[in-house]
Amino acid sequence: MPDEERSQSRGTPSEPERALEQERRAEADAADRGLVERAHAGDRKALGELLHKYGPGLYRSVLLPRLGSEAAAKDALAETYAKVVANIGKFTWQNVGFYPWLRTVALRVALDQLRAKKRLVLFEEDDLEREVDAAQSETPVEQRISDHRDRDAARKKVEDALRSINPRYARAIQLRVLEERPREEVARELGVTPATFDVLLHRAIASLKKTLEVKGDG
Repeated sequence: MPDEERSQSRGTPSEPERALEQERRAEADAADRGLVERAHAGDRKALGELLHKYGPGLYRSVLLPRLGSEAAAKDALAETYAKVVANIGKFTWQNVGFYPWLRTVALRVALDQLRAKKRLVLFEEDDLEREVDAAQSETPVEQRISDHRDRDAARKKVEDALRSINPRYARAIQLRVLEERPREEVARELGVTPATFDVLLHRAIASLKKTLEVKGDG
């Protein structure tokens, strides 16, 4: 068989491979369902196992790309855990499994953070509101694809846009928004008063959003 045909053959899962993947997924869902049932019965260790299983991926693929900083994403993850612990009794098992519900909780937490820090974020809350609505009808496979794509695309999109705007604007956003350093500290580093820095940051974010919109249209 030619190399190209062999490569294409490797890229398309065979029927036995698909069957094996479905079997593994069924086993994983059964294990998760057992943990959920134990959690409903008050077993905090079972709930901890679920959060330990999905938490790192939720942080990397859902929260960090949307909130833009490690500190904000860690805070959102901790709040997501707290909400799951408080509301696990309301969760009803569906055929899609546990992760879609966990992801929706995380998206709502991220949306709350964006609303609370509206002056200091790079992305509009309306976009995340649409994601929360869409998350309730997506399949697990669609969610995994979306998470992977968003994580990589968000990082590249912001990095490219920062290189396209005034370097002083980019520095202001990097220090204040992405690194979340104190307002007064960043103002001193940039050699301006805090009041002047507020104006500078407002213009910087406006410039970045404009650049992101242009790149998105392209």
